[in-house]
Amino acid sequence: MYKKIGVLTGGGDAPGLNAVIRAAVRTAIGEFGMRCIGIEDSFEGILGETQLRKLTTKTVSGILPRGGTILGTRNKGSFCKIVDGDMVIQEMPIDEALLNLVKNGIEALIVIGGEGTLAIAEEFHKRGFPVIGVPKTIDNDLSATELTFGFMTAIDIATEGLDRLHTTAASHDRVMIMEVMGRNTGWIALHAGLAGSADIILIPEIPFSFDSIVKKVYEREKTGSKFTNIVVAEGAIEVGKDEMYLDNKEMRLGGIGNYIRGRVEEITGKESRCVVLGHLQRGGSPNAFDRMLGTNFGACAVRALASGMKGEMVALRAGQVVNVPLADAIANVKCVSVDGQLVRTGRDIGISFAAPNEDDF
Repeated sequence: MYKKIGVLTGGGDAPGLNAVIRAAVRTAIGEFGMRCIGIEDSFEGILGETQLRKLTTKTVSGILPRGGTILGTRNKGSFCKIVDGDMVIQEMPIDEALLNLVKNGIEALIVIGGEGTLAIAEEFHKRGFPVIGVPKTIDNDLSATELTFGFMTAIDIATEGLDRLHTTAASHDRVMIMEVMGRNTGWIALHAGLAGSADIILIPEIPFSFDSIVKKVYEREKTGSKFTNIVVAEGAIEVGKDEMYLDNKEMRLGGIGNYIRGRVEEITGKESRCVVLGHLQRGGSPNAFDRMLGTNFGACAVRALASGMKGEMVALRAGQVVNVPLADAIANVKCVSVDGQLVRTGRDIGISFAAPNEDDF
């Protein structure tokens, strides 16, 4: 049984991070008598002058409804760099980090993060250090788990945004475009689009054409609906083109919503507006589901360590939390199935995905 474990958060913040930390600490101390050390600033906190803090049931009291993470986080740092859009793991910082962990008596890690963070955690596991991962991303794009915490809250925020845009679009007979997060997958756009009564949903998995977008706008005009609501994932692509980036050096997706707004207004002559939700989807208090899922993940992660598991990630499958190898968890990105049930349902109720051959589906 481990006497002292470390907990860290990595990657972008997500609603529910503090729920995981709280549950991990309460379980480790209350159930297994472990001491908990919070590692601040993600993996950077175990380099150089370490940034560590003792976590107790008192220090995590009241953090369940709080957004963000009390430990701080980072999208990148000394452990990885971006080369041609791909993450490359750095070797030397891991050796230094392992040495610092041993010096501070930390015997195992709970690493809470997305694909990039868990890829670094896998490197620690390969070096023989006990690690259990907890999946975190509002994008819901980790293939080994059915859901990640933060996703449901992000959908709630995006759906509310669409609800609000719907009323102003109808009042002004406008085309309203809302750009949402999701990186190279369309889970947020798809779920929010269905829940928020979007007329057109644009996702990376189904390249769109402006002919199909405009066709839908005109079809609505003919039936008396002089407004159109479009939700677009930040990674959506036009047929024959690549993703749009706000920052090519940082490979930060964005700009597709405003691009669509300009082209639709130019082609149709209809007044069009674009709203980019951005970090509103990641910030703020988690909803009830994400609090519950984060709590479940945190407790199960500690229980996995206590039972002797290493190099695993907790995952939700068929309503139960199970353990899967970290290597499997980061092997593939979970994309929206273009002929899956949710896309089929969207088309059944009249939503367009603006594919060039939309009528063939």
